[in-house]
Formats: sequence, structure tokens, C-alpha cells
Amino acid sequence: MNRIALDRREFLKGCCATAALGAVGPTLLFGDAAHAAVNGYDTIVHVFLRGGLDGLNLVVPVSGNDRVHYEQARPDLAIPASGSYAALPLTLANGSATGFGLHPAAVGLRDIWTEGRLAIVHCCGMQTVVTRSHFDAQLYLDLGTPGSKGHGSGWIARAWKAQSGAVPSAVMPALAVNSRTPANLLGATEALTMGSPTDFALNSGPWQWQTRRDGYPAGFKGVTETLAALWQGQTRTERYGRAADAALRVVAQQPYTGTLPAGWPTSTFARQLWTVAQSIRFNLGLRYATVDLGGWDTHENQGTAGSGYHYYQNKIAELSDALAAFYAELAAGGEIARVTVVVQSEFGRRVRQNGSRGTDHGYGNPLLVLGGPVNGRRFYGTWAGLDPVVLSPHFGDVPVTTDFRRVFWEILDKRMGLATIGDVFPGYSGYSPLGIVGTGAVAAGQAARALPPDITTASPQPVPEAIPPAVQPVPATDATTVRARPAAVELGSRVGRALLRLRLKLYRFLLRYRP
Repeated sequence: MNRIALDRREFLKGCCATAALGAVGPTLLFGDAAHAAVNGYDTIVHVFLRGGLDGLNLVVPVSGNDRVHYEQARPDLAIPASGSYAALPLTLANGSATGFGLHPAAVGLRDIWTEGRLAIVHCCGMQTVVTRSHFDAQLYLDLGTPGSKGHGSGWIARAWKAQSGAVPSAVMPALAVNSRTPANLLGATEALTMGSPTDFALNSGPWQWQTRRDGYPAGFKGVTETLAALWQGQTRTERYGRAADAALRVVAQQPYTGTLPAGWPTSTFARQLWTVAQSIRFNLGLRYATVDLGGWDTHENQGTAGSGYHYYQNKIAELSDALAAFYAELAAGGEIARVTVVVQSEFGRRVRQNGSRGTDHGYGNPLLVLGGPVNGRRFYGTWAGLDPVVLSPHFGDVPVTTDFRRVFWEILDKRMGLATIGDVFPGYSGYSPLGIVGTGAVAAGQAARALPPDITTASPQPVPEAIPPAVQPVPATDATTVRARPAAVELGSRVGRALLRLRLKLYRFLLRYRP
């Protein structure tokens, strides 16, 4: 007889990440109709390009002195400014040139820019700490606390906790389309993590005992059908068990499909965005979604643009094509008006190519913001330039002139209606809006309620379409970073004992009812 075991990681993936979903009780089973009207709330989609995107070959200098410096630093990697496979020129709404273009494989992103719904923030990143460690940089960004790893929650988890106007119908307020819960959702007890909705199931134990299938004897019930009966008590494990069962049920009740719409790319990243798009459309109250796209650590044979195989070119096409399909899908359904997508990487790459036809870890990088609420077709932040004199204090890297939290907080403030910046980004000060997004209905309503009766709001000032003039580069922080292991959540002894008891319960149950 085989020993039946419930792996802790598999259990936690389907259970602990969705624990407090059980707190909303019957709303999990009786959410709004899947094909309801366009959502009346905003959704932020965070795309993390893990590995360190080479932003200089995505947003390419195409003219002026910066073009000269760019070509000198990258004789084998520079994207052409003219001819075949040239950078796609980016112009402002009035048709004037910006001096920048997108990688020729980023046609989808260029089209969103032309439509006025893509904004690019120059030289964005962590302004208060410098690290070239993937582990440190990603964790700092996920937690929203540059230079500090002591917080036990991610910035998205804190944002949802601080969300005013949360309603019971938000049965899926936060979603990670991933095989594991990312650190930006740590502490979000109402978050759901699933790699694919069509495969979202409790799959521990023998296959034939998991659920009832065609041809089984009358009256047979699998583990999935008996979870609710097993977890009727009030212990922590039983409450988590009910939450896991509720999560399985609410996902199963939605008409998710793994079949991509016509014209969509077929990459894994595109499928993840399709899951997000369906979750928004099903009106489950999704406020925050997060998706990862890895493979950006291009130390060797990075490639450029042209015929034949170019690794970087393929990655840009994967990113751009999927985002364009996602945008078009939600634009056709009307949902894009309340959806903002933020595309971020942990750091950029060095300006100068290395000896392996690649690029090493750098510092500042462009950050992309796209969606219906975005005041796009313009650049934000400060471009410091590529003059070696400017780059020298930053060890030859593009400096960071805009803190990423400035961009994130503007979106949280104007679109989600959050009021206290310290609730999400503790220790961050000196915020002023860039004007990247307009004010959403929730935020506008709260602001109006907060004003005394005799005070009226002023008309918003237009955002200039020209690139702001360069300022003095931000000095690099003389900080020593320590390489850390990827973040992990340690289980307390009480939770560990509860999981062990649950394993024993399941084991006895399966022995009793085995076919």
C-alpha cells in the first residue's frame, strides 16, 4: 500500500495564499455574474520583468549627442536609428520628435503609445539605495521598502489592506498568476495564487481519489467533494481548509477557458495575461493582479535587432505582443478604462556592453505605465543623458532620477483612492505627482467628501508634453548590500502541528473510503 502524504508546499499554495477568502463567507459562492457590465472599480496590473531589463535597448536614443554616446558604448548591440530594423520613432501628440524610439520588435507598445495610452518614466528605480544583486533589488521592490527587508508584507498587500471602500463582493481582490506567491503579496490573506485557472485543483494524493469522474460507482465522492465536510471546526487549519475549498469553488464556477482569443500570441506570458483579463471581466472585484516575466539577465549573447536569431529581440516581442493583445482585449470590452498596467524591472543594465556581447547589472531604467487612465504619449521624470561625465558618479550607469514609489503612489492615490502614503510605503517622503494618470471615480469621490462645503477643487493643470530639462544627477548611495537568499515564509510551530493533524485526517479518510 502506498503511503499517502499531503506535501506542505502544495497545500500552502492552494490554501494559505487564499486563507482569508473564507472570511467573506457565502459571497465566494455567489459573486456577481461573470458577464456583468463594465467594472465600476479600478484594477492595477503589475508586470515584473525579473532579471534586469536592458532599458536602453527598449527605449533607444535615436538622435543628438546621446545617440553618439550610445553607439560608442555599444558597438555590437546598438539598435539602428535608421534603415531596416531601426528603432520605432516616438513622437508627442503634436508630432514633434522626442529623440527616442522603441525597439523594432515593440510594435504593439508603439501602437499603444500612438493611441496616447502608454507613458514612459525615464531613469526610474530605487533612488535611495544602490544594489546590483537580483535578490536584494527584487525583494526591496516587492516589499516597497528599499534598503530594508524587515517588513513582513508586500506593497500590494498593504495597498489592499489600506483600500477604502472595499466591498464584500470583492471575492478575488488580489491575484498572482504564478506558481508561487510573489513577495509583493506577502501578508495579503485575501490574495489568490494560481498558475492556471483550468489547472487550479487540489492534486495531492492518488489521482483516482481526488474527485469523482465518469464511470465511478454511484455515491462515490473524492477528496475535493468532501473537503467541506472535513473542515467544519474552528481551528486555524479547518478555517484555512474551508477557505481553500471556497477558492476552488469560486474559480470552478467562472467560465475560465485556456483557449486564447483569435490573434493572441501563444506564449506563457500571454496566457497569464489572458487569465488576468478574464478575472477582470468576470467582475470578481479584482483590484490588484501581478504577473512575472523572467529571462532578462542578458550577460552573454544578448542580441540586438535584425534577421535571424536575437534573444533580446524575441523577449521584447514576447512582452510587447502580449501586452498589446491584453490591451486590445480589454479595450474591446470596455474594461481598459479602469485598468492601469505598470511594467517594472529590478534594475537596468550597464551602458557599456561587456566582452561577451551582453550587458551587466546597472541601475536606472525606464518604467512603463499603460492603460485607459494613463496620460500617455509623453515621457515623465528626468533624462540625465549618456554623457560619460554625467554617468561617472554612478559608475557608468544610467542614474535613477525618479523613485519608483512616486509613480506607484500616484496611481494608488488617484485611481484607488488611498490616502496615507505611509500605509503602503513606510519611510517614503517628498512625494509630488507627475501627472501620469487621471483621477478615478473612487478617489475623486473621497476627495470631494473630504473637502469642507465652502472649498471648491481647482481645475487640474495640464501636464507639459515636452521632456523635462535635465537636472543634476542624483548621487549614488554609498551603501553596502548583502546577498540574501530568496525570501521565504517560515511557518510557526503551531501552524506546522496543525498541518500535520490535517495530513493525518486526510490519510484516515482516504483509507476509510478508498475504492
